[in-house]
Amino acid sequence: MSGPHRLASVELDTVTLPAATAEIEHERRVAIFDLVERNSFEPVGAEGGPYRLKLSLQDNRLVFEIDGEGFSRTYAISLTPLKAVLRDYLLICDSYYEALRGSSPSQIESVDMGRRGLHNEGADQLKGRLDGKIVVDHETARRLFTLLCALYRRG
Repeated sequence: MSGPHRLASVELDTVTLPAATAEIEHERRVAIFDLVERNSFEPVGAEGGPYRLKLSLQDNRLVFEIDGEGFSRTYAISLTPLKAVLRDYLLICDSYYEALRGSSPSQIESVDMGRRGLHNEGADQLKGRLDGKIVVDHETARRLFTLLCALYRRG
């Protein structure tokens, strides 16, 4: 996306980033790449981007540090309303990775459908939590939810 309200770079705070398996690390890199390649990210009150975003976890909050041309703002949103969907999504991701190691294609597809459904639910909830702070489209919310999971996952 080449509009004025977009992310040009995304960084995950390495201090709050838990250790990751190869699959999780790959998911982080792909989500960041996809997010930077195509996104719609409009902080309320900003004249225009592009923006640099740093994501971190601090005191059970997801922190968005946003910098852009003439714009700098930090938002922190509570993770408490997202904990159930985060927990369920991470559990089904573990099931999905396990299924990839030896289940039938139909079993993998079933687990993947559930995983995608929870991912959409998490993205919708995250988008709602950002209401009044940052306007994002559904695909941007999905990629941000993936990064939230990458920060939230413990091992």
